[in-house]
Amino acid sequence: MVDQQVETPDAAKETDVGYWRTNIRIITICLIIWALVSFGFGIVLRPLLSGIEIGGTDLGFWFAQQGSILVFLALIFFYAWRMNRLDKQYGVDEE
Repeated sequence: MVDQQVETPDAAKETDVGYWRTNIRIITICLIIWALVSFGFGIVLRPLLSGIEIGGTDLGFWFAQQGSILVFLALIFFYAWRMNRLDKQYGVDEE
């Protein structure tokens, strides 16, 4: 027989609030990184990055064409990995 803890409604609400607060923080961080890389490096900071070459082209152009996509894919994998850890921490993971 498995010993289960019975949560009071207040404790369950605090757990839910903590879970969603952490989830929103992760999403916010990912969106800030994505905006910085795609808009910041690809458009706004492109003149500053034009002196640095990568793959035969300047770094600003690389971020605008490929770098932002690669960072976006990395953020997707990071978010999935981090949410799996968060789900396990709060006991709502898929087994």
